[in-house]
Amino acid sequence: MNRYLLILWGSVYSSDAGGKRTARLSPEQIQENTKHWNAWMEGLGKQGVLDGGEPLGADARVIKGSRKIVTDGPYTEAKEAISGYVILKADSIEKATEISKGCPHLEVDGTVEVRPIQAM
Repeated sequence: MNRYLLILWGSVYSSDAGGKRTARLSPEQIQENTKHWNAWMEGLGKQGVLDGGEPLGADARVIKGSRKIVTDGPYTEAKEAISGYVILKADSIEKATEISKGCPHLEVDGTVEVRPIQAM
């Protein structure tokens, strides 16, 4: 069985010019989406296809080049930020893609990118 990384693009939060995060969904909408997440992840676990996954925090550091320059970031709009990941086990990228269509992240206009994890 192959492993696939679902990269979750977009967030239920947005940031103003000063970097302050505010919810773009109501507390009720966030709570409802969280219920869908819990049910979806539980279902993936019962199917035996879940191999991990977590939301990501807003704080980040970027290290660049051979000089290893460290900066705060990434500075992107919330809709372009990676907000989390899920690792699935599936027989093919087509199967992983089909499973991904049930991801609750899509309900809040997020984007799910499906990438194969290559064995080392």
